[in-house]
Amino acid sequence: MNLLDGHLFPENQQPLIITAAPYAPSWLPSDFPEDIPVTMEEQIQKAVDCYNAGARVLHLHVRELDGKGSKRLSKFNELIAGVRKACPEMIIQVGGSISFAPETEGAAAKWLSDDTRHMLAELTPKPDQVTVTINTSQMNVPEQFDARDLAGTSMAEPEVFNAYKEMIVPAQPGWAEEHIRRLTAAGIQSAFQCYNINSFESVERLMRRGIYKGPLVMNWVAIGGGMDAPNLYNMANIVRAVPDGAVLTVEASTLNVLGINMMGMAMGLHVRCGIEDNLWNQTRTKKASTVEQIEQLARIAKDFGRPIATAAQAREMLRIGVFYDSVEETLAANGFAPNRNGGQQGYLRKVA
Repeated sequence: MNLLDGHLFPENQQPLIITAAPYAPSWLPSDFPEDIPVTMEEQIQKAVDCYNAGARVLHLHVRELDGKGSKRLSKFNELIAGVRKACPEMIIQVGGSISFAPETEGAAAKWLSDDTRHMLAELTPKPDQVTVTINTSQMNVPEQFDARDLAGTSMAEPEVFNAYKEMIVPAQPGWAEEHIRRLTAAGIQSAFQCYNINSFESVERLMRRGIYKGPLVMNWVAIGGGMDAPNLYNMANIVRAVPDGAVLTVEASTLNVLGINMMGMAMGLHVRCGIEDNLWNQTRTKKASTVEQIEQLARIAKDFGRPIATAAQAREMLRIGVFYDSVEETLAANGFAPNRNGGQQGYLRKVA
């Protein structure tokens, strides 16, 4: 992104889009019973509450009545339909893992099969976005956790902790290309999860080769454990590479969430919060609900001078439902330099 003079002035920045992640597949309801919804009615109401607090994008997973993360796409259909009816303006983003929670005690935490995740393109009603991971990676979720983050939770149990510590994200090139193709055919936007500069560069190549022809909407996922560590240097590396036409949301975990979000807000980026990422307030004196975390970001955004995006503004900025007809149009719309012309060497230059 080109950071021109005045880029920190709020009048030169977009309204803020807050993504809420309230469904938390890595936690059990007993970890935070006041805020982890279990019944379908509770899960639908949680979406409404997040929207009313200021979130415009809902990162969606689903629970079964026993409290475990659901791996049934019929449950996703049910929740999406319920949210569409109760909160029609909310942008629905389905988590591409479906649920990585262990199915039984002592089982591994793992992402579902390639074929199962491909079926997200067949959800009815369809979501606005599905998150798409790029490049297989370690996903050692608790690496950034302090022992105090785990105290009194299910993840303090050694077998549960180890299950998440050893988790892998499978996202090899063939799977990613087919997944993007199916989502695009269904009119669903790919929301790219970029864990580091390498996964971002792979997304750029997918666009330059015509695999994905749509708006570049992405999260920088700074949770450590095989992904970027949440610090200023890694953030700057991503921001420097991302083209001006992209929509970039920053994401972290544990007490890193607020700090990374504040840096992102100051720079004109967008943010994500919720108990999927962090259970605690900044002093760890009590747990913080997803709604409380959204309200906190909304207060800080007001002090920064950045208004919260309206539903219409968020949908326009994210270009929901927009796809392009050619590689050239895709690159230009997203702010990338054009592809090289044949054997032309040297610096890429845009046509005047």
